[in-house]
Amino acid sequence: MSGVRFLVSGKVQGVFFRASARNEAMRLGLHGHARNLSDGRVEVIASGSAEALHQLEQWLWQGPPAARVDEVIRNPHEGEVQGGFFVF
Repeated sequence: MSGVRFLVSGKVQGVFFRASARNEAMRLGLHGHARNLSDGRVEVIASGSAEALHQLEQWLWQGPPAARVDEVIRNPHEGEVQGGFFVF
């Protein structure tokens, strides 16, 4: 399993982005978390199969209906990821 840190920018706070990302990640069988950052972005850290991570990345570019995604930055994540998928 590999881990990835996504940074999503645009209109991504206050539009149920984190909860929707959690639902999509859980559907894909991923573990990790989503949280708002103070700079207005959403951080999503996820661990799982390469295909599931790719599918999540594709979803992050869309987000929930009220979101407007301007950028998704993908970086490897070396830290430990707990089981389940959490929203902070």
